[in-house]
Amino acid sequence: MASAESRLPAPTPFFERPPDVKGLLAPQTFMRSMALILFLGAALLPFVTVNTYIISILTSALIYIVLAMGLNVVVGYAGLLDLGYIAFMAVGAYMSGILATRFEMSMIQTMPFVILACVVAGIIIGGPTLRLRSDYLAIVTLGFGEIIRITANNIQITGGPSGIHGIPAWSFFGWSMADGLTVAGIHFPQKILFYYFVLIVCVGFGTVCITRLGKGKLGRAWKSVRDDEDVSEAMGINGYLTKLLAYIIGAIWGGFAGILMGAHLTAISPNSFEFLYSALVLMAVVLGGMGSTPGVIIGALFVSLAPELLREFSEWRYLMFGVLLVVAMIFRPKGIWPANAVLPFLKKREIPLAPVVTDADIAESTHAIDVELHISDESELAGGEERP
Repeated sequence: MASAESRLPAPTPFFERPPDVKGLLAPQTFMRSMALILFLGAALLPFVTVNTYIISILTSALIYIVLAMGLNVVVGYAGLLDLGYIAFMAVGAYMSGILATRFEMSMIQTMPFVILACVVAGIIIGGPTLRLRSDYLAIVTLGFGEIIRITANNIQITGGPSGIHGIPAWSFFGWSMADGLTVAGIHFPQKILFYYFVLIVCVGFGTVCITRLGKGKLGRAWKSVRDDEDVSEAMGINGYLTKLLAYIIGAIWGGFAGILMGAHLTAISPNSFEFLYSALVLMAVVLGGMGSTPGVIIGALFVSLAPELLREFSEWRYLMFGVLLVVAMIFRPKGIWPANAVLPFLKKREIPLAPVVTDADIAESTHAIDVELHISDESELAGGEERP
């Protein structure tokens, strides 16, 4: 048999790939630096103000970011229109609330059961329906969201219309956030500790994980299915399994946001999981920029904080909120920060134009390949190897 060295050699590129742009104005370096600065600013915010109302609103906004990150996997990466995503948040909130109040489990002990429940829910709704596309999938997911809410409103274990009350704070190895923490003479109450927990563990670590997942092999498969499912399947990607994985991962993320919301509010009820909230989370992803991590964060903050900032306008605030959304969609139809957005003042890698290829160049390249193959064949014969 012929050796591997006798294979047809790859053609020599016409020009070298330019090196990556370095320095502070390189796009990736600049975005990472800005993310670190904003993260540190959010971490220092409790030292600027300890207003309980402000800390509570910001904590809710951070939980919205976690929820929007999970929906971004489903809608932004995989291109699946989900109108009932808040149902997974309900599954996580009710599962953790029931285990914590009725079986006296800590919130961290409820996490494996929440993950299992969300995986089962994702398979039940996604297994038979992900073969549908576009509007049909949206209608099915909308029905799933309403089924979960109506079920929670009519069974006894979920508390019916009254919901579940008295959900405990997070605790670790016998220490509870409700006890507070004193570091270097500074006392941190429960609200601030939970704010830091959501900021560092959920938003900081979770954002990095989702971003890395989107840039990996599975993330590229999601985007391929989103762009053209038929072509991606022709290239060897299992479109159904890829979409199901996206749906399950999004369900787990939504369930985890439900655990956080239940612990933050200490009470949940079916009214907290109406269709309006699914629409708001979807609005955050679309408004910010589908598939864009900075865009989803901006969209989630806008959707969660804008009604609170406009609260002084009383009943006019929702009208003003709707006007702001319409203006944003008119001037930024692809989102406030699309996935391919690059700030204009950042350095870009300049790729030179390919030189014009003439018939003489093609003939010269073909002749060079023939010569290399001839030399390779002669070396094999000289070594005593048999020709195939």
